[in-house]
Amino acid sequence: MARRPPESLRRHLLWRLGALVSLVLLLGAAITFALARHFAYGVFDQWLFDSASTLATQIKATAGQARLDLPRSAVEMFEFDAVDRVYYDVVTAEGQRIFGNAVLPAAHELPPGGIPVFYDAAILGMAVRVVAVRLGGPNGESDAVTVKVAETTNKRDALVAQILLSTLLPQVVLLLLAALAIWYAVTTGMKSIDEIAARLAGYRPDRPEPLPDPRAAPVEVRPLLLALHDLVNKLAEAQASQQRFIANASHQLRTPLAALQVQAERALREPDPVKQLAALESVLKTMTRLRHLSHQLLMLARAEPVGNSALSLRTVDFAALARAELEHWTDAAIAQGTDLGYEGPATGVTVNGEPQLLRELIGNLVDNAIRYGGRGARITLGLRAEPGPVLLVDDDGPGIPEAERALVLERFYRRLQSPGEGAGLGLAIAREIAARHGAELRIESAPNGRGTRVTVTFPAPAC
Repeated sequence: MARRPPESLRRHLLWRLGALVSLVLLLGAAITFALARHFAYGVFDQWLFDSASTLATQIKATAGQARLDLPRSAVEMFEFDAVDRVYYDVVTAEGQRIFGNAVLPAAHELPPGGIPVFYDAAILGMAVRVVAVRLGGPNGESDAVTVKVAETTNKRDALVAQILLSTLLPQVVLLLLAALAIWYAVTTGMKSIDEIAARLAGYRPDRPEPLPDPRAAPVEVRPLLLALHDLVNKLAEAQASQQRFIANASHQLRTPLAALQVQAERALREPDPVKQLAALESVLKTMTRLRHLSHQLLMLARAEPVGNSALSLRTVDFAALARAELEHWTDAAIAQGTDLGYEGPATGVTVNGEPQLLRELIGNLVDNAIRYGGRGARITLGLRAEPGPVLLVDDDGPGIPEAERALVLERFYRRLQSPGEGAGLGLAIAREIAARHGAELRIESAPNGRGTRVTVTFPAPAC
């Protein structure tokens, strides 16, 4: 099966423009032919009418009857034409011929008063042009005479052909010049696209070079360049995100994995059962931390827009989801001696979101409050419905200084002397999830002046 050649915009433009220009020139040739025929026939029709008028002046009325009697020399002069044959026919109203050398076809309609009628006909297989004139007789229209003169169309056709041929060569030259102009215009116009394509072909993600400036490109190409800029930026962002994730994961996992190896080797070498049990407890503790860290890293990768650009959003009862997620943290709160509570409606607060990510958002905020709120802290998860859903997590712990509130939202940032063994990912994950849902996460002071309040404000539902 023959392979179809690739589409070429340059070839497409050349064919289209060439066809249109050729069509215009052909139309011009047709108009030229029509005008040439019109003016040529106009001139020769006038000559034909003059001949019929001359013949009509020779009609005499004798004894109340029309007669036309010309000498032979006059007839020969009237019929003389070096190119065409001349025919004439003069008949009365009753159809009686009084003069003529051929029977000429009658006109479909012949007005009185000497108004000429021109029409095409055929005599002996030859095309002729006929003029017919109806003239009133001595007694009026009752004995009117019709004069018809015809000639073959050789001179007319020759003149039309001469005019057409004389204009054909200039039109061919114009066609060639137009083709050259079209080729030059398309080639130079496509040159900028070729330059852009050459620069794009040399683009490498590992050594990025500036892409062509859309403002310097033709207007028709700017949307394509803008889309390419957007695509390259997204690819660069995805690559940077992947590199950050790999670097962060390797950095954060290296230490607990090394500690896990050391503790496992210690447990294998330890002959004392009591010390061996302590080593195994350290292994379990490190494994728990490692599992939590791995879960956070994976959730952070999922929360990033480049990691999962298309979320499956649906209407979620945020109040019911928040209460269900809060119950999962009851044991951790009891182990920490924390008073964990909920303030808000039981159901009826809806958001447009992805349930699993919303659970992770709530879980990370509650986990962060339990870890850093201090033993015996009071933690409250609140929910408001108006105007848009607002999630609140309050604790009465040591709080976060205002200068560090922006920093704790960054990945792997931990305040000096912070309790616990967190990796500094909880608030960063919460912020990413909130951003994916069009929500805004803020860190403020708790209402009573002690502790921290984390507020997540969701957009108001569309009416």
